[in-house]
Formats: sequence, structure tokens, C-alpha cells
Amino acid sequence: MPGGLVFVVALVILTEGYVDPWLYQANRVLPYIILCTGFLFGLRFHRSRLAFMILLLILSDRILHYFGPWGVINANHGTAILHTTAILLPLNVTFLCIGKERGILNIYGLIRLCFIVLQPILVMMLLREHAGLFEYLQKTFVSLPIIDTFGVPQTVYLVYGATLIFFLVYSLVSNKAIIRGFFWALLCSAIALYGIPSASDFSIYFSVAGIIVTLSLLETAYSMAYHDELTGLPARRSLNTALHSLGRRYTIAMLDIDFFKKFNDRYGHDVGDQVLCMVATHIGRVGGGGKPFRYGGEEFTIIFPGKSKIQARPYLESLRRSIADAEFKVRGKNRPKKTPKTKRRVFNPKTVSVTVSIGTAEPLGAFVNPSEVLKSADKALYQAKKKGRNCTV
Repeated sequence: MPGGLVFVVALVILTEGYVDPWLYQANRVLPYIILCTGFLFGLRFHRSRLAFMILLLILSDRILHYFGPWGVINANHGTAILHTTAILLPLNVTFLCIGKERGILNIYGLIRLCFIVLQPILVMMLLREHAGLFEYLQKTFVSLPIIDTFGVPQTVYLVYGATLIFFLVYSLVSNKAIIRGFFWALLCSAIALYGIPSASDFSIYFSVAGIIVTLSLLETAYSMAYHDELTGLPARRSLNTALHSLGRRYTIAMLDIDFFKKFNDRYGHDVGDQVLCMVATHIGRVGGGGKPFRYGGEEFTIIFPGKSKIQARPYLESLRRSIADAEFKVRGKNRPKKTPKTKRRVFNPKTVSVTVSIGTAEPLGAFVNPSEVLKSADKALYQAKKKGRNCTV
């Protein structure tokens, strides 16, 4: 995970004091560079959550830089601002995560921007008129001397701890790069807020958190380019890369869903997408060291490095039978999207069978181009269809 690696490297460098003086000088403009870079990437890749996440990090950094306990401007409320930032930052990041991708240059982006920018203004107004309200942030719920020695309010422990656990579980379940980036960035910001011995380091930690989020966007862009969004399998570009790295012995198999166009026309594109995902799930479990790819449309490709056609055939036949034996239930028009509270059956799902045709090919010589073998496998696929489909040629 790139975010975790950057976090560990930054932690070691800053903790051991390996930072050169030039970095502290560059840190005067580094937050603004990261902010501009994040917004430009967010606009380019249509990822508003990334842009607003970086805005939250840099805004928190600048507020603490000027008004925090070590701030340039002594406002006599540095500790209250620190604790308030430590509560608002993870809450805002959570709202960004659970919210939908709405874009930046529209009404939704403007609302989010105003919501983020108005928070510090409201905090400053409350500190001026009702500073006593912020004493509740340091309220002790349970007497735990070990925790209290760190000087972190239990409210912050509760909010930050729950948020980090949420993002950790979410990143493991969803396996999304942007969620992993949010987790490492929040962990980095937690150290910036309470875990540093020097006031000159906290801004660097926030900058590192912004870099981690930016890297997660690049990782997401890579995944979008090399993985199919619908099925989750490696996409055509990954296949082209894999073809260039093959040795002298390999087998390429082309798979096509039988009568998929008729199926799609009859039941609709949503059901067709479900069929593609179901077939892709089976293909992703192919044995024999096969590497699956989505070639395009209803076609898939499997590469067996180091195996001949005879060696790969049993695994392909097992895959073909598993798809044919699988039951696919078509959602009827009168079927509710949510499970009804009553146990009475209100619909009869129709079960249909899905089959695939498979064509395989292997190189006849040591200097055969893999793209030619791919074309041969495609020709074998058409032969399988002429033979009646649901077979391997």
C-alpha cells in the first residue's frame, strides 16, 4: 500500500531527525502546492472527495499554524482550537467518504466548499462569544490514568478512534485505494495533532497526509485504466501488458458468453451486467495458474503461462461446466428491490442457464507473436460456436 509506505517513511525520517533545513523552508509553500495539486487532480479525474479531503487537511494545518497552541497569532484559545480541529477533521472526512461523488464545479461542490469553509468561521465566533462551551471537549467520561497522561481529551479519542476503525474496516472490505488513502492520511494527521515533540513538524505531517491522498488518486486512476470497473477483472490494457511478458510456452483461451445479445435484449442491460459479473466471478476462480482478463463486451481471455493446450484444457473444461451448472435467477418486473417484511412470496424468480464457448491456442514456434496466438484462439472460439456452443475447441 503506497499510503502506508509513505506514512512509515515520513514517520521514521521526522522522528529520527533526518529532515534537512531546506524542507522546513519549503514547508512554507508546500501546503499550498499540495492544495492546488489536489484540486487540479480532483478536477481532472472528477474526484471531488479527493479535492475536499486535501482542503480539509491543509485548512486544518493553516488554522493550527496561525491560531493553534504554537500558532503565529496568539489568540489565547490555541488548545480549544486544537481539540476542535481534532474532532471536526475526522467527522468531515467521514461525511466525505459516505457521500456520493458529486463533482466540484457545480452546486453540490459549492455547498460542500461552503460547509467546510464556514466551520472555522463559526468556531472562531463561538470562541469569542461563548468560549466556555469548548470546555466540554475535555470532559472525562471514564477515569483512565494511562490515557489521560498523553493530554488528549477522551472525546478526541472516541471520535478519532471510531473514525480510524471505520476506515480500516471499510478499506479491507472495499479494497478501494481512496479509502486506504483516507485511513493513512487520518493516522498521519492524528500524529500531527498530538504525537509530535516539536511545533515545527506538525505542518510537514499534514503535507505528508495530503501527498498520501494524492497518491491514492493516482492508484485509483491506474486501477481504472488496468481493471474493468464492472467485473473487477484486469482489463484489455492489462492483457496487452501481460502478452509482452510471456515466455516461449503458454496457452491463450478466449471465452464468449453464448447468446448474450439475445439475453441482453430480452431481460435488459441491468440483468446482462449481472450475468457478466457472475461469469467473471467464475472465471476469476479458474485453476492451473490461469490469469483472467476481460477482453471486451461479453468476451474474456485467460492466459496460462508455462502450460500447453492439453495441460490447460482440464481447467477450462472445469470452468465451463461450473458456469453451465450455476443457477442464475432473473429478477422479475414485479419483484421488490427490498425483502418484504411478510414471509408471503410475491414473486417467482425465473432461473436461466448461462453457458460459454471457449477457444484455445498455443504458439507453434519460439518466435511466434503472442498477438497471433490470441487471434488463433479467437478463431478457435468461433469454431466452438459453430459446433453448437458450450464447448471447448
